[in-house]
Amino acid sequence: MTEPEFTDTPDLDLPVGPPDELTADLLDDLPDVTPVSIPDGARVWLVPTPVGNLGDITLRALDVLRAADAVACEDTRRTGALLTHLGIKKPLVRLDAHTMGRAPQVLERYARLAYVSDAGTPGISDPGAELVAAALAADVPVEALPGATAFVPALVLSALPTGRFTFEGFLPRSGRDRKERLSAVAARAETSVLYESPHRLHATLADLRDACGPERAASVTRELTKRFEETVRGTLAELAAHFESGVRGEIVVVVAGRPEGESAGAEVDHAARARELAGQGLSTRDIRDLLIREGLRKNDAYALALQATSDA
Repeated sequence: MTEPEFTDTPDLDLPVGPPDELTADLLDDLPDVTPVSIPDGARVWLVPTPVGNLGDITLRALDVLRAADAVACEDTRRTGALLTHLGIKKPLVRLDAHTMGRAPQVLERYARLAYVSDAGTPGISDPGAELVAAALAADVPVEALPGATAFVPALVLSALPTGRFTFEGFLPRSGRDRKERLSAVAARAETSVLYESPHRLHATLADLRDACGPERAASVTRELTKRFEETVRGTLAELAAHFESGVRGEIVVVVAGRPEGESAGAEVDHAARARELAGQGLSTRDIRDLLIREGLRKNDAYALALQATSDA
């Protein structure tokens, strides 16, 4: 048997020298890596916590949690278990959607306050933004630490375009607000990212399928960073069928943007879109606004919206 012939490949332009010289050269190109000391005085820190794997806590987060006078959180039991695992003992204060009204009193009592959500970065789909507003109103500096969050890895894992995207958070559970948000996702040209609970996943996938069309590409990521992490990719019809029997874990849904040319061509497409929205119960004004966002002129959008609601 004749041996295969391989052409010579050029030498790669790699640096040469002892390892200590290479390390010095590389360090010269790095930014200042000197750890920033914890500042004195009153302060609120937003501290990301792991979404699953406890190894994702950052060294800076540990420093801040140790330096804080108290740790505010949504669930004191869950945060207490995390701090115990980290070997940190601090007073815990509940500040969730129901108790955020007492934030000014908490800020007055604890000058150096760390705030954590149940998982991920505070201020994303939790009441952390209200604490920021309360702190700034009291002239208390706020720092947001970088760290764990769920929607960024799920977006990357979806294999859908990431250059532009819209984070929707949790959709409204029902009513006109939900229909409007679903219609906005369907009309959007960029990728959309949503959070959802396990027991509502199938219903949301079915609603997205009906709003966006069964062939729209999407993905479902659950249990990020945990043992049973899973990302399922496919069309909305396929995903709705796949998760019909239910699922467990925290969930991120990523939906592709509207394909080029869809609902943006001839007037008959806009008319069908208006009838579809009217069938979902949207008002003339809401249909008009959505058609304008999809590229139709104001007068044409109003005429189609009025006709659709009259026929509904």
